[in-house]
Amino acid sequence: MEDDFSRAVEDGLKLSKRLVLPGGAAPPRPPAGMDRYAAPDVASLLPVAPMAYAVVTDPAAVDSPDVPSYQPHVYGRLNPPALIPLQMREVDLRVDCAAGCATAEVTLRARWWVHCLTRSRDCDCRLVVPMGEEGSILGAEVTVGKISYNTHVIDVDDNSAVRIAKTESGGLLKRQFFSLTIPKVVGGEDIFATIRWSQKLLYDNGQFSVDIPFRFPQYVNPLPKLFKKKEKIQLIVNSGVSKEVLLQGTSHPLKERSRQGEKMCFLHEAVVENWSIKDFTFAYSVYSGDVSGGVLMQRSTLRDYDDRDMFCIFLLPGNKQNRKVFRKAVVFIVDTSASMQGKPIENVKNAISTALSELAEGDYFNIVTFNDELHSFSSCLEKVNEKTIENAINWMNLNFVAQGGTDIMHPLSEALALLSNSHETLPQIFLVTDGSVEDERNICHTLKTELTNRGSMSPRISTFGLGSYCNHYFLRMLASIGKGHYDAAFDTGSIEGRMLQWFQKASTTIVTNISIDATQDSREFEVDCEYIPDMSAKYPLFVSGRFQGELPETLYAKGYLSNMSEILIELKVQHIKDIPLDKVLAKQQMDLLTAKAWLSENKQLEQKVAKLSTQNGIPSEYTRTVLLQTVMEKIDPAQQGKQKPKKQSSPDQPSATPLHGLTLGFGNVAATMENLTSGFGDTKAPEKFEMFGKAVGGCCSRAADCCCCMCFINTCSKMNDQCAIVLVQVCAALSFLGCFECCSQLCCGGGGGSD
Repeated sequence: MEDDFSRAVEDGLKLSKRLVLPGGAAPPRPPAGMDRYAAPDVASLLPVAPMAYAVVTDPAAVDSPDVPSYQPHVYGRLNPPALIPLQMREVDLRVDCAAGCATAEVTLRARWWVHCLTRSRDCDCRLVVPMGEEGSILGAEVTVGKISYNTHVIDVDDNSAVRIAKTESGGLLKRQFFSLTIPKVVGGEDIFATIRWSQKLLYDNGQFSVDIPFRFPQYVNPLPKLFKKKEKIQLIVNSGVSKEVLLQGTSHPLKERSRQGEKMCFLHEAVVENWSIKDFTFAYSVYSGDVSGGVLMQRSTLRDYDDRDMFCIFLLPGNKQNRKVFRKAVVFIVDTSASMQGKPIENVKNAISTALSELAEGDYFNIVTFNDELHSFSSCLEKVNEKTIENAINWMNLNFVAQGGTDIMHPLSEALALLSNSHETLPQIFLVTDGSVEDERNICHTLKTELTNRGSMSPRISTFGLGSYCNHYFLRMLASIGKGHYDAAFDTGSIEGRMLQWFQKASTTIVTNISIDATQDSREFEVDCEYIPDMSAKYPLFVSGRFQGELPETLYAKGYLSNMSEILIELKVQHIKDIPLDKVLAKQQMDLLTAKAWLSENKQLEQKVAKLSTQNGIPSEYTRTVLLQTVMEKIDPAQQGKQKPKKQSSPDQPSATPLHGLTLGFGNVAATMENLTSGFGDTKAPEKFEMFGKAVGGCCSRAADCCCCMCFINTCSKMNDQCAIVLVQVCAALSFLGCFECCSQLCCGGGGGSD
């Protein structure tokens, strides 16, 4: 998919050489070193900032809309279409960071100009938005002329809301790239877009940071003499704590506008010569010598699906370096079925090799691989030392071979047996799989009973999903039952890095068996996750939930340290108004509720998820996201991004078009049983040979293009008589040889002749 997209952009950049822009400016050039016959540099052509592209199928339509130029006629059509990056005239970025929930809500407003199409023609335009860490789309509004397009989330059972067309308008290009297609945009038009998404704040060694993709290539800059480029960045940070906040750095020249308590506001606004060539980053730290935290509380709203009030508890590990981590006994369970072949199994092996090297003296470990059979590195837990780690890596090099099917319950039972004697350490299971199996609900119920019977020091289960064929809600629920951590990778390039983060979060436990002391004044104090996970030394812990009644000014979180002494953490309760807690936590709550609904097959929980989804405009497994087109009677350019026209349900208006790929689904058992390997966004089955022509930069830019019909006719019309005679004779000879071969196959059976 990435290669296809990159090749389409490569063709678009070469097609842009036909343009003669106002002022005599040179057309955009492809990146240096790009060769038509060489594979394009995927990293250089994938968008690293919100981008808009003209989807061009007819190269003859490519021309400057304001200053048409003489262009030689081009025959043929582009299949697949070329993507010409559109020039951007304005950009406005707003980032709202809620550190108490580790979430940033991003709003981007941009204006693109269809500079590459003559005004007498139109084409589809595709918007592509790369989202940051665990990005999730919240909504998009696009205005072109008098037509407005808006994303809407509707219930899958509501067939009367809108008329759904069979065509598609976009979805996820890959897991972190949201794509939207606007049909039939006329050359020279402006595209006004407002796109909102949420993403996770990063945390490293006591420092929070936000990283927004914001690197625009040079060829989206319009001519400075014709257009002033206005760039605006607003940043609002709510730290959620009253402790001292230290600013660590920013990528753009932000100026602090105000600071009130836990809330800080920053602004950058300027006319720039070129758009930003670096991501927008901002980092700050909260000073804390030891484990600390707080509670953010928000009253229930009238539109809320639940009449109980909402809370979010956050625990920060602090900067205390001598806080001891639990000794641990670790069992890695690795899927080595045939679908893991190639990059997935190699990246998993590299990640586990690094994870083994990070185990400390006194820890224990083992490795179990599974497909149709089980293979273990050792018959018991091995103590960590240089020799055993070296032996384990050598064993993985020999035994990490992708073959066979998928069976998850058997290796889990084997790991539980290995951890029955965990040598007074914290037992932990790390499950890595790319497949889905039929008995997943039974696995969850069985493991829940087993872990409950083992008591407070029962094995922790952390799960990691690879690709789109595994059931990520099963893995999320299994991790919740096991007081562990869930994570996933949806492209092969991110497997190793995400697995290491996942392992570090789960393996550096400093506080275990955490409980919240809720007073008698509050009723139905309920956390969204099945159990509160253990706290890591390297990552903060966030727990959301609901309650009725009143909360005191202070709550207490109780847990146990590595020496089994009790720790009591004071949590100040804050009644917040600046942070829309219901919107910030909606995605997290929906994921946990969906996992519970899947496990219990509870229709009421499914309806709760659907209501949360439609209220907040966030895609879910029980709703569908569509793009609605509306017509606006009057347009004030300054208000285009603010108007919210009503939906048109008239038969004369275009019906809503669906956006696909925005949800994960509940796994693909059939694909797992067949050991299909295309569950990643960057891998696919081998392509079959296809004949197609591309008219980029003129019909004769490639040798193959000379074989098109019009070129052949033009060539023949310029031949003299002698050349024509020779050509006819050659064709006749080839035809005779073809007929002779066919007759010999028919008469002689394709083998030796008869006597």
